[in-house]
Amino acid sequence: MTELAKFGSLRGKRVFVTGGGSGIGEALVTAFAEQGAQVAFVDIVREPSEALVEKIKAAGHPAPLFRHCDITDIPALQKTIADLAADIGDFDVLVNNAANDQRHNAEEVTLEYWNNRIAINQRPMFFTCQSVIPGMKKKGTGSIINISSISFHAKGAGYPVYATCKSAVIGLTRSLARDLGGSGIRVNTVTPGWVMTQRQLDLWVDDAAKQEITRMQCLPGMLMPQHIASMVLFLAADDSAMCTAQEFIVDAGWV
Repeated sequence: MTELAKFGSLRGKRVFVTGGGSGIGEALVTAFAEQGAQVAFVDIVREPSEALVEKIKAAGHPAPLFRHCDITDIPALQKTIADLAADIGDFDVLVNNAANDQRHNAEEVTLEYWNNRIAINQRPMFFTCQSVIPGMKKKGTGSIINISSISFHAKGAGYPVYATCKSAVIGLTRSLARDLGGSGIRVNTVTPGWVMTQRQLDLWVDDAAKQEITRMQCLPGMLMPQHIASMVLFLAADDSAMCTAQEFIVDAGWV
């Protein structure tokens, strides 16, 4: 098995991840813990999240802190971040990962559905950033990593509201990078391609999808959650000290 990089600057860092209980989020929480970071994460699913904590703890890594939280409830989300920071210290790293790519038809989108998708895929990103900024400013350093999607780059069909939210991630990243750079806080976007999470495999990855992946990717093989985690680790670590306001696409060359 290939030995991947170890980032000494991540040891002991406080990391907050949204949607950390499964999929890409699970890979992120695991990867940070393996680097010796103190990870806290929220998710709406309890059992997989609690099982992840026990799995990481059993492997001998720092046990992550899990809090059940619906990220559409902004006051609850911000209180959770504040409570965790009070327990373990201000966060050094924020990873805005949580999202839902539910398919929908443009003609059938209601105002209620639009608002719900925004509440999941866009709104929490800003307010998690708002929550960690004061602590990062006190430290004079910090790394915020917002997860986007190649959906809008690739002109993906079947989820226009999701694509709208994910394109907005770029604007949020670049604006905050300018506002926060003077305080030593870096803000970047990681944009995954079609990642083979269990959700994707269960819902959408059939034989036709596999053929499309083979045709569209420059590199052979499946894009896995660990590939996204590797880029996030680099951007969280001091190794990327002069990287900010950028979009880092991890898609095996799809777009």
